[in-house]
Amino acid sequence: MTTHRNSAPAHTRSLPMRQLVLTLLGWSIALIIFFPILWMVLTGFKTETAAIADPSFIFSPTLESYQAVQDRSGYARFALNSVAVAFGSTLLALLIAIPSAYAMAFLPTKRTKGTLLWMLSTKMLPPVGVLVPIYLIFRDVGLLDTRTGLIIVYTLMNLPIVVWMLYTFFKDMPKDILEAGRMDGASTLQEVFFLLLPLTLPGIASTGLLSVILSWNEAFWSLNLTSSKAAPLTAYIASFSSPEGLFWAKLSAASTMAIAPILILGWLTQKQMVRGLTFGAVK
Repeated sequence: MTTHRNSAPAHTRSLPMRQLVLTLLGWSIALIIFFPILWMVLTGFKTETAAIADPSFIFSPTLESYQAVQDRSGYARFALNSVAVAFGSTLLALLIAIPSAYAMAFLPTKRTKGTLLWMLSTKMLPPVGVLVPIYLIFRDVGLLDTRTGLIIVYTLMNLPIVVWMLYTFFKDMPKDILEAGRMDGASTLQEVFFLLLPLTLPGIASTGLLSVILSWNEAFWSLNLTSSKAAPLTAYIASFSSPEGLFWAKLSAASTMAIAPILILGWLTQKQMVRGLTFGAVK
């Protein structure tokens, strides 16, 4: 008696090859994106002469540039300003955005969609277009070169994105849960604090992390609205550019020290961020 074995379908046999191609493609894209960061980190371990004359990966590492950055006065102050401004603006943005997104998600009006689109359209405005009026206002009210001024600007800068993300998260939440809370006699504040916030905490956390990253990396406003007292790390990095030229090794060392905290934060919270972003994915 002869048995005939059915061969696997062609599309089934092609699945491993397709997965391999997609995996290689994903790693290639990741390496292309990561390469500038790797180049910056390696350049920070070179001397100024080697950074300009020797672009290879084989060199004698030195901590000369990092030592020079550390010896330069004020690094800790710049880092503290970055922490205060990034987290302060994120906290203020969340305090404003949570009730705003709640109202738009659960108490919409005819103008809700138009308001959301208008808020998003403000991100398309070049910052330089409003630099002069904001600079003059800050000068008159005494907010130039202050952490408070930067916190206000960064909050306004990130607020449209924060509101949009929270609106998406809140919109995806089943309304039956809130209605059950109202039937049990919960007030609006109780509904928000005891029902809405705990259930949407992953989305709120990922939104806050994104706001921190955007604030930490912001350079335009920090360079134009600060000089010394409230300048964050982005302004500190820019100080290594001088009329004599760019100090590539020291600039790379300072940039590595500036992005290291936010990279570590992103690595430690990547699961939470991915969970939050997928939690509020647009259907």
